[in-house]
Amino acid sequence: MFELRPAAERGVANFGWLDSRHTFSFGHYHDPRQVGFSDLLVINDDRVAAGQGFGTHPHRDMEIFSYVLDGALAHEDSMGTGSVIRPGDVQMMSAGSGIRHSEFNASNSAPVHFLQIWIMPDRQGVEPRYQQRHFSAADKRGRLRLIISPDGADGSLGVYQDARVYAGLFDGLEQHTLALPPGRHAYVHLAQGRLVVNGQPMQAGDGARLRNAERIEFSQGKEAEVLVFDLRPNELPDF
Repeated sequence: MFELRPAAERGVANFGWLDSRHTFSFGHYHDPRQVGFSDLLVINDDRVAAGQGFGTHPHRDMEIFSYVLDGALAHEDSMGTGSVIRPGDVQMMSAGSGIRHSEFNASNSAPVHFLQIWIMPDRQGVEPRYQQRHFSAADKRGRLRLIISPDGADGSLGVYQDARVYAGLFDGLEQHTLALPPGRHAYVHLAQGRLVVNGQPMQAGDGARLRNAERIEFSQGKEAEVLVFDLRPNELPDF
């Protein structure tokens, strides 16, 4: 089953310095039909103006990762971590027993465009941790690269959940097929460009739920950047 989530139907939050699109219910945006999918709770597509950002705020018992599409994002947290993430970088923060952090546009002259994604953990109260790694464009060109997994396989970042996240870049004649274990669900988020997924055309910002998918086929990309989530076959209740 392929269920398209069109980009134009996402929730909108625009505060001037922040222009955000919410794939799932978040903040003041609530749609009972869009309350996450399996353990995937949040996909926020954020554009932050130069010199602006999110001041220090707390998180607890949540797996949070940021994926920069354009520009640079500065991060600081209560663990003493300070970093700047740029396109190709993946930042994973396990909030666990509690953490405070801030995220700001690292540039005073150009905007930053990034995805912030939340995954529900399979345990609570763990010691907070921070991970960051760069995945080159060549490593994702015409294929899906594992970037997040429960066991850190193939150099991916670890997550406290039975979930795997892949990133890929597709253009022109490049094609790829991802086989999934029996009974799994998957979510596809097209971050940029255009792409055909299982025969369905998608454009930037579109998402798709796939239930009990055996395989996902990617083709006919046009400057496409895609994230794919391999998830448990459970559905989150309304919240």
